[in-house]
Amino acid sequence: MTKATVKKESIGNKIYNVLKGNPIVILLVIAAVIVGILKDNFFSWANLSNLMSNTAVRFLIALGVSGCLITKGTDLSAGRQVGFASVIAGILCQRGNYTGRLWKWAPEMNIGLVLLIVLAVGLVWGLVNGLIITKLHVPPFIATLGTQTIIYGISLVISDAQPIGGFQKIYTSLINGRIGEVKGFHLPYLLFVALVFGILFWFIYNKTRHGKYMYAIGGNEVAAEVSGVNTTKTLIGIYVTAGLMYALAGYLLAAKSGGSSASMGQGYELEAIAGCTIGGVSTTGGIGTVPGILVGVLVFELLKIILQFLGVNPYYNYVVQGLVIVLAVALDIRKYIAKK
Repeated sequence: MTKATVKKESIGNKIYNVLKGNPIVILLVIAAVIVGILKDNFFSWANLSNLMSNTAVRFLIALGVSGCLITKGTDLSAGRQVGFASVIAGILCQRGNYTGRLWKWAPEMNIGLVLLIVLAVGLVWGLVNGLIITKLHVPPFIATLGTQTIIYGISLVISDAQPIGGFQKIYTSLINGRIGEVKGFHLPYLLFVALVFGILFWFIYNKTRHGKYMYAIGGNEVAAEVSGVNTTKTLIGIYVTAGLMYALAGYLLAAKSGGSSASMGQGYELEAIAGCTIGGVSTTGGIGTVPGILVGVLVFELLKIILQFLGVNPYYNYVVQGLVIVLAVALDIRKYIAKK
């Protein structure tokens, strides 16, 4: 057998393994190509720009959830934390002369200061989750399910269950800013925000002690602790980081949408978990990459656009997305069982 044959077989095996390991990604890409052929404007710059903007915010949320999943945990409070952050950002970023201003006693605030406040609130929620899980030894599923409800209740109280609008122009124009405008194509500022945090998380996951500890805990928490890993500190750090990412996403999402409410972010935790799982983050722990998360979130957002162009009833979107989530997790579990 010649070297060329060996090389050819090696490349063939790699392609086969990629196809075998990412069936959902492959199927959705094929579906996108078919829809693009059948429907006008699917392959358009405007649609691509819209896909990038939507993916950017969801990617930030998925980055936050990813650390929880890699350590065999989860965070069901992610969506409600995003909503809470959007409510705080929305209230504090309202114009001083807006007649429907919720907190009339508060002065019009600088949007940079508001961002710091929102991040501080996100840090607190993340710390609460981390302490409940590590100190009270409540399973992450139950702990974050409880805080999810608490956060939503507080959001309703603060916002009086009303939609929030009347934002400062600089807030919405800056977040929705873009570079270039060629035949409908542009690069949204949100894309660069996502890119910066994607690179940052890649560095943390691959080049820092925290990242190594995170994967070690996901592989075997007991063994990691015996090896000297401070599991409590690491896990708290993971949930605090997650809280910061949700807060940032909520701040950006409120401006992107031009309004906010307590219900904003509802179900985003499931989308983030689905994106991570599709992108190769294993629910059994210890496995996951930042590029994979990006691909997973991108594909999941692509699914929404496909359904929209096909004219599917919006209510059925939840059915399809739920099936994709179940399928992604089932395939992940199957891979885990096959390795054992």
